[in-house]
Amino acid sequence: MQKFDVVVIGSGPGGEGAAMRCAKSGKKVAMIEAYAQVGGGCTHWGTIPSKALRQVISSLREMRDNPQFHDALDPQIGFPALLRTAESVIRKQVSMRQNFYDRNGVQVIHGRARFRDTQTVDVALSNGGQETLQAEQFVIATGSRPYHPPEIDFSHPRIHDSDSILRLSETPESITIYGAGVIGCEYASIFRNLGCKVNLINTRDRLLSFLDDEIVDALAYHLREQGVLVRHNEEAERVSVEDDGVVLELKSNKRIKTDYLLWANGRQGNTNDMGLEHLGITPDKRGVIAVNANHQTVVPTIYAVGDVIGWPSLASAAYDQGRHAAGHLVNGQCDEILSREIPTGIYTLPEISSLGRTERELTEARVPYEVGHSLFKSLARAQITGQTTGMLKILFHRETLEVLGIHCFGAQASEIIHIGQAIMSQPVPHNTIRYFINTTFNYPTMAEAYRVAALNGLNRVY
Repeated sequence: MQKFDVVVIGSGPGGEGAAMRCAKSGKKVAMIEAYAQVGGGCTHWGTIPSKALRQVISSLREMRDNPQFHDALDPQIGFPALLRTAESVIRKQVSMRQNFYDRNGVQVIHGRARFRDTQTVDVALSNGGQETLQAEQFVIATGSRPYHPPEIDFSHPRIHDSDSILRLSETPESITIYGAGVIGCEYASIFRNLGCKVNLINTRDRLLSFLDDEIVDALAYHLREQGVLVRHNEEAERVSVEDDGVVLELKSNKRIKTDYLLWANGRQGNTNDMGLEHLGITPDKRGVIAVNANHQTVVPTIYAVGDVIGWPSLASAAYDQGRHAAGHLVNGQCDEILSREIPTGIYTLPEISSLGRTERELTEARVPYEVGHSLFKSLARAQITGQTTGMLKILFHRETLEVLGIHCFGAQASEIIHIGQAIMSQPVPHNTIRYFINTTFNYPTMAEAYRVAALNGLNRVY
């Protein structure tokens, strides 16, 4: 039996953040990872591979749109070949993250953990052995996985979730994506830009309703312009497989047949068979663990962070949660306050990023706000790169000029948002739209969109 100060379960962003902070605070730390390599779902099945795939497809599309490169393109480039780019990124990420653990003296144990009691876990090792670890404190960072309705046969080669789709051995001619959340919309962009016929089935009345309405409308327009067929307010009745395709039957009596089905409707916390219920920790029906503001479960010495605690289910937030939990674990309190304003990055083509409140929320709260717009087609940098689709939108208080929300649609949106984030994190009077007018931006840059949008907004006020 090995003894540690802290045992972290799961080496994704949340687990890594917690382990590194505990180790740097002098704690003896062990990391339990079920997979053969560190990095968690973020590195191997989620964020890194899908975004690497999306990037290479985006570059391919730019070349196809440029007549100078038509003759240089290989028309046989397909999905499996493009995935090899993602594999090279994964290898680099794994090597880098393994080095973090080695340098900081964190012992990595590959296997599956199950709690025996509040201070002991049994680990079924990947090599077939068994090991028992004792610790004063634990951090659960086991992440999540795609939700599988029991009536659907995910072992069939024509039916995939967002993990298994990355093992697809051919480029589909057609695909149906059930679920139009962030993952569904991202993969609709990816496959459509590969030339696939895409059906995107939305169980709600509009796409990504948590976003600003204008941004949602822009996304819906561009998906349809690219050729994605979007169906709203639909619900699956059954899935059946035929020799030459898979059929999704909807409760509206529609019958949609394509080469493949990607089920992207919900996720499940990885909490099964961990012995949590014996400790009084009862995950909900989707495997999510409840925690307090310090990320403690009902057992104060056991913390939980990342996707396994539910919203916002972002890699960026998980890492911060891990560090925050470790700060409380080490010191008994954490002076750092996690930001409630977390930017959203959605890697559709074009991409989306959003921070703060939407027009709908401000209107419902009766906040007197105004809007500043900057259309990318008017920016010199966008004209130079040819990426003129998109806009930056700033929402601000009419009287105090405080920036209340920033919403961006277009190339580099997830990068552009952070300029506004830095200003929004400041108190008034430092957080006002005037900052963007009084600051000199490099020219030509996409960042210049802030000055254009700020001037546009102030012209509506004065």
